[in-house]
Amino acid sequence: MELQAIKTDRLYVKVAAQLSKLVSDGVILPGDRLPSERELAEKLNVSRPTIREAMIALELSGIVEIRTGSGIYVNEKKPFIATEDKGIGPFDILQIRSIIESQACALAVEHITDEQIKQLKDTIVEMEEEEKRPDSSEKADWKFHSIIAEATQNSAITSVVNWLWELRGKSDLSAAFAQRLRAEGVHPSIQDHKDIVDALEKRNAKQAEQAMKKHLENATEAAATYFDNDPFSKIKL
Repeated sequence: MELQAIKTDRLYVKVAAQLSKLVSDGVILPGDRLPSERELAEKLNVSRPTIREAMIALELSGIVEIRTGSGIYVNEKKPFIATEDKGIGPFDILQIRSIIESQACALAVEHITDEQIKQLKDTIVEMEEEEKRPDSSEKADWKFHSIIAEATQNSAITSVVNWLWELRGKSDLSAAFAQRLRAEGVHPSIQDHKDIVDALEKRNAKQAEQAMKKHLENATEAAATYFDNDPFSKIKL
């Protein structure tokens, strides 16, 4: 008897499969522009980040094309495999990072050393240099956040923060989206990182927490602009 593993689809996979079926059934035709992110979220009763991640999955599958500032357009009647899991989405990762790293930054205030403050400042310089390279990988950004995690002196926090960065690289969905954002010229905010270091250097836990939270919220907002489109569409779901 041959058995197959049971797969639990992520929510964005289910959304992508439903939209793909509308394309294959001819409800949405090649060349059509999809409804806005807000409208899709309301009609499908899911969050806007879930819609964004579904769009990334459909783009990776070649079903849609995301045109920044214009909208999301259907390419062709190509099937999307509903059980295909392309990994954790970038917006899910950003959300959990905001929850964990904001608190970690506040905790780091209690233990961070002058040497680690210097390392953070040096890493910001590295980030500025990375931005100038076409093959920017954001390794310096990862290093920055890892130093703060280590400053908490909590090995569980350090492991989780680094795992979330590794997860982004292992997820086809998140890795492809990060690469696309870099190609569009979207990079981590240098000023946000400087604000975080300033709060840590002052040993101000509340300011440090808020600076990290603001940084990750800004990162989420910058990523979301990639999906900006016309809020009006003739397509009805």
